[in-house]
Amino acid sequence: MKLTDLVVRGLGLLFLAGQSAAVPPPLGNLFSKHLDLSPRSDESPSTDLELTKRGPTCNTPTNRACYRTGFNINTDYEASFPPGGVTRNYNFVITEIDNWVGPDGVVKKKAMLINGKFPGPTIRADWGDTVKVTVVNNLRINGLVHVVPGLLSSPLSLTLTPSTSIHWHGVRMLNNNVNDGVPGITECPIPPGNSKVYTFKVEQYGSSWYHSHFSSQYANGIVGQMQFEGPASLPYDEDLGVFPITDWYYGSADQIQHALIPPPGAAPPSDNVLFNGSHVGPTGGGKYARVKLKPGKRHRLRIINTSVDNTFTVSLVNHQFTVIQTDFVPVNAFTTSSIFLAIGQRYDVTIDASQAVGNYWFNVTFAASGLCGVSRMPFPAAIFQYEGASSTALPTNKGVAPPDSLCQDNTSFVPIVTRSAPASSFAATPSNSLDLNLVTQTWQGQQRVYWKIKGQDMNITWDEPTLEYVAKGNLNFPNRYNVFKVPNANTWSFWIIENLLGVPHPMHLHGHDFLIVGRSPAVANPFGITPRRFSSADTASLKFNNPVRRDTTMLPGNGWLVVAFKSDNPGAWLFHCHIAWHVSQGLSIQFLERVSSIPATVPLSAIEPNCAKWTSYYATSPAKQFDSGLRI
Repeated sequence: MKLTDLVVRGLGLLFLAGQSAAVPPPLGNLFSKHLDLSPRSDESPSTDLELTKRGPTCNTPTNRACYRTGFNINTDYEASFPPGGVTRNYNFVITEIDNWVGPDGVVKKKAMLINGKFPGPTIRADWGDTVKVTVVNNLRINGLVHVVPGLLSSPLSLTLTPSTSIHWHGVRMLNNNVNDGVPGITECPIPPGNSKVYTFKVEQYGSSWYHSHFSSQYANGIVGQMQFEGPASLPYDEDLGVFPITDWYYGSADQIQHALIPPPGAAPPSDNVLFNGSHVGPTGGGKYARVKLKPGKRHRLRIINTSVDNTFTVSLVNHQFTVIQTDFVPVNAFTTSSIFLAIGQRYDVTIDASQAVGNYWFNVTFAASGLCGVSRMPFPAAIFQYEGASSTALPTNKGVAPPDSLCQDNTSFVPIVTRSAPASSFAATPSNSLDLNLVTQTWQGQQRVYWKIKGQDMNITWDEPTLEYVAKGNLNFPNRYNVFKVPNANTWSFWIIENLLGVPHPMHLHGHDFLIVGRSPAVANPFGITPRRFSSADTASLKFNNPVRRDTTMLPGNGWLVVAFKSDNPGAWLFHCHIAWHVSQGLSIQFLERVSSIPATVPLSAIEPNCAKWTSYYATSPAKQFDSGLRI
């Protein structure tokens, strides 16, 4: 039997039928609980919940396009940002708790938390500020992870290392690759009992998130949000802040990951879906997240998919969303009844509170195929409550199911700050074509599942990050580092990714927003077709003049994707699937951009102190690397 057959059968067993319904059933008094979406005391670098403003601003409810004198929605944020920024200081202490009672009332076998809470603190800053985060690693030795007998041909026990890192998703990190937070690429991991300070300039504005990029830790809770103030393409009255939505697993993320080592390697459904860290649970515990709306007002909501495996569509009964930003890219206002979010994607939207005072379901819906996410929670939802409505009653209108996403994000948005790549520079060649496939091969006597790009799964070494190679002047990288060099400055680099399997993937690039130049059309059953490779006939469908631009998009199942970025940011930038399990199995490459410019622009000496601590720790640690080293 072929591996693809095993995967399909695994998906068929694990993806539950009927999960595409959009609305929650009436659950009675059992789940009639709620949680107000209001600022928490840990969401500010000081005791003040509001940012300390730097000076006069023209950004008002009737004119959000203006921000400060000389800086507005049309300002090219990659070329300039407001001067006079302040430094926003944060302290993150990462700890580990066994048998933690989660926000839905169910025990999670292992939780890893920032400052004792889930999700972690929201980093808030103004466009042009500097953010400085001190990360203290107080994780302990995680103990032995035992794979269930029968999953492998022989029992496997591994001691997991309690090291960590933090990646700042979507932050450009111009000439600042050393603060990108990727062990084995830009740094060595932070060993237990040690700390590291990450510093970066807020050159973009909008909404995003941060997470551990070490092991599968963020599935255990090492995750939080970022809110960077700036202009907007539409006026609004109220800012509701960040609204993260994530899949949630009751088992330890590491044990789940280990269970996926042998074929078929198909991930389990999530146990729940949390909205801003809250939801009802299957045993009657927990609360619905409840967001308050002011009648007659326009509200900004910053929706973020911080999941490990699930993508989904969101909709608000009897309301429309008007999209004003996709990832960190402001766009012309675009009104829609539902939004599909890949893992890592963000949508800043406005919502007009123009309906009758009451409570309304905010629904999460999965693609009918189950190929890009499924949950054991059949009807994930939050409640949007108008002021004056009951604070305990559940909504009565279940709504209707949104259109099936087919696991594909919308590419109809128009960026306000334009970027265009020259069509004359595009050519499909073997050197810029990256095919992606799933294979099994033997490692240490065991059959293991690997995701490979151009025939190679990524497998870095924690104590020899790519930037350390560069610092030593050694550019002879092992093949398993999956290094693709982009040597020329300020040129457009085109990449064609061809998926040779029916499973879609959310692809994320560090250090850049990329142009989505084109992709193959979505199909309802990608397993029912042969792989669609890019051909010369597809060139006519490509868009080079100001296409959608963002840092994360979906690669179609058995299809192709063409992206482009400008080589204006020297560094080693990871390009990977944002499904944590797939990254562990090797689904990554790295673009080594303008390597000759890195020593002059990137402070490589900053790598060594932490790497020295890591090397000393790892030499005697019982915990050793067992996968790609890049799980997120």
